[in-house]
Amino acid sequence: GNVALNVAALGGRAVLVGMTGDDEAADRLESLLTAMDVDCRLVRQAGVPTIAKLRIISRHQQLIRVDFEDSFASCDDAAVLAAFDGALDAADVIVLSDYGKGTLQSTAKLIAAARAAQRPVMVDPKGSDFTRYRGATVITPNLAEFEAVVGTCADEAEIVSRGQRLARELDLSALLVTRGEHGMSLLPGDGDPLHLPTHAREVFDVTGAGDTVISVLAAAVASGQSLEQATALANLAAGIVVGKLGTASATVAELKRAVHELEESGQGILTEEQLLERVQIAREHGERVVMTNGCFDILHAGHVAYLNQARRLGDRLIVAVNDDDSVRRLKGSSRPVNSLAERMEVLAALGSVDWVVAFGEDTPERLICAVRPDLLVKGGDYRPQDIAGYQCVKDGGGEVVVLGYRDGCSSTRIIDTMRSS
Repeated sequence: GNVALNVAALGGRAVLVGMTGDDEAADRLESLLTAMDVDCRLVRQAGVPTIAKLRIISRHQQLIRVDFEDSFASCDDAAVLAAFDGALDAADVIVLSDYGKGTLQSTAKLIAAARAAQRPVMVDPKGSDFTRYRGATVITPNLAEFEAVVGTCADEAEIVSRGQRLARELDLSALLVTRGEHGMSLLPGDGDPLHLPTHAREVFDVTGAGDTVISVLAAAVASGQSLEQATALANLAAGIVVGKLGTASATVAELKRAVHELEESGQGILTEEQLLERVQIAREHGERVVMTNGCFDILHAGHVAYLNQARRLGDRLIVAVNDDDSVRRLKGSSRPVNSLAERMEVLAALGSVDWVVAFGEDTPERLICAVRPDLLVKGGDYRPQDIAGYQCVKDGGGEVVVLGYRDGCSSTRIIDTMRSS
């Protein structure tokens, strides 16, 4: 139920299949879920009470949870399978939220049906037998659940090696291991792992955080995001909900704010792949993208004025920076004075700069053609048509503009003055 509520809070269409008793609690449950736009397809079982949880709260902290339940394991799950089959065609992603209460007796059949329909299957697992989830797309154990299956891991490298091996053994696309204060790790059967640090500012209540992770993961994949992009969003959402009391959800507005805050917190240094993703998002929001490039070896007042001027021409400013080898080819063996990492860090700290990316060629033409900025700017006395990337930008409907540098400001002059003093 909480997974379905999280999906609905994100604007997704959640269809919920599960077992309940045939009693007043089931009526109340269905009424509450329906009011939150969840499509309930609950299978009622006579003679078995609906599971109820009583939470005892004091001073906004949960002290005790008391569960009232009988297992549904002895109940015939044929009606669950039928309800699942009825909902499958209209679904984009399938989530199996396993609590070990008896609804998911036929997990293998559910996974097989979903995969036959070419639907991704995401599983929040229960117990130490993960073989019952063989063939799923992703399973999302927490660290304790993961180590109960693969054994205690001494370090991150062991988590990766054992997780990737398990993913291959179970024919999964990936394992997503949630690791509390250490964030989460996406471990594909093949390929590089993705480790994301926690973004929780304050941990108030971890209740339902796993539900939020799998619901955001599923909703993001259903909307066309890659598994890596979906994992990043799920990680941000987990940081939001642990700061709330009780079972909670992350809204689209909260996620947007979290993404914006992440971008504004020194995370502007990007790989080319990350940059292209951000540019696509910017365009979807109608933002005008400006791009410039240079060595920026010793940042001076002329650079700052130039970058401020460039930023005022649009909504986002990209600065492409020559890597160390390309600077040496352009400027000589004594340059750069500052390493690529240092130059990028300083640029990313400027309020005018949104994203910083490195390139290794003598000119940024290939990168510019990949980005296709709305506006390409360059400082100096160039003719626009002589600027690298000019034709790509013009072919894409963009503009190329030459901006002036401040007189008397140059890295070379500063370096020569230091050497002569």
